[in-house]
Amino acid sequence: MTSLFFAYLGVALMIGLAGIGSAFGVTITGNAAVGALKKVDKFGNFIVLTALPGTQGLYGFAGYFIFANMFGILTPTIDPFQAAAVFGGGLALGLVGLFSAIRQGQVCANGIAAIAQGHDVFSKTLILAVFPELYAIVALAGVFLIGSSL
Repeated sequence: MTSLFFAYLGVALMIGLAGIGSAFGVTITGNAAVGALKKVDKFGNFIVLTALPGTQGLYGFAGYFIFANMFGILTPTIDPFQAAAVFGGGLALGLVGLFSAIRQGQVCANGIAAIAQGHDVFSKTLILAVFPELYAIVALAGVFLIGSSL
C-alpha cells in the first residue's frame, strides 16, 4: 500500500464518517420536525434546528481542503510519516463528526419536541446544541494543526 493511498484512505474516512453522521443527525431532527409540524407551525425554528447536525459533514470536506489545497500535502511525493498523520487526522475528524452529529441531532430533536409541546426553548436548544458541535470544531482545528505541522 503506497503512502498516498494510505493518506487518501484517511481522507475518505474523514469525509465519509462525518457525512454519515450528518445524514443521521439531520434525519433524526427532520423526523422530529415533521411530527412536530402536525401540532405547531414553527417551521422556521425547526429548519434551523434540523440543519445544525449537517455542519459536521461540511467539516469533513473542509478537512480534505486543508490537506489537499491549503497545505498541498496530498501529492505523489508524500512520505509515510505524512501519510500516517493525514490518516490519523482523517480518522479522528471522521469519528468525532460521526458521533457529534448524531448526538447533536438528538439534542435538537428533543428541543423540537419541546417546542411542539408549547415550551419556549428554541434559543436554549440552540445553546445546548453547540456543545456537541464544539468537539467537531476542535477536531477540525486538530486537522488544521496536523496539516500545518507537515
